[in-house]
Amino acid sequence: MASGDGGTRIRRLRFDTGATWLDLVATVGDAYGETPVERLYDLARLREWLGAEGLLPRHDPGEDDLVRAHALRESLRSLALATVRGNAWPAGDVARVNEFLRADEPVELQAEPAGPRVRPPATVRESLGRVARQAAEHLTGPEAAMLGTCPDHDCGMLFLDPTGRRVWCAAEICGVRHRVREHRRRRAEGRDDS
Repeated sequence: MASGDGGTRIRRLRFDTGATWLDLVATVGDAYGETPVERLYDLARLREWLGAEGLLPRHDPGEDDLVRAHALRESLRSLALATVRGNAWPAGDVARVNEFLRADEPVELQAEPAGPRVRPPATVRESLGRVARQAAEHLTGPEAAMLGTCPDHDCGMLFLDPTGRRVWCAAEICGVRHRVREHRRRRAEGRDDS
């Protein structure tokens, strides 16, 4: 998998999937292409992702937290794809997500001078437990029927589609790639429609 340093691959974090747990799954770009892109490649990047999702814990993450985040991500990807395809959930991935669910502490509200907020998680383990909880709720609730996958052959990014009209993970990324491929194919066939 391509790392976060150097190269021309897109490494920006994605926050357009419609759910925090799917944003975690999207921390690998072009997951089904020849060279998947790891977007969650170090502790600083994990902190950035957690902060952007409102899950930055009070205690700094360690290397084992990055390994745990990757493990949760892959199990969530597996369960989501099984759901979309109508397949049984792999038992190992169910067990792994259940481990994260056991780390999910009850959420508490706090009255702050800047306004009310949910108490931040104490640890990355607790942050990931909250991600796992959202995934469990979505995978077993009405959101399961709203799961979609980008049809780009390299991408396959998972997203929530409550409208039923979303085709691409992002029209400006995979939608454009598709149009460019189609344009090139038509030109090669001598049928340039532009």
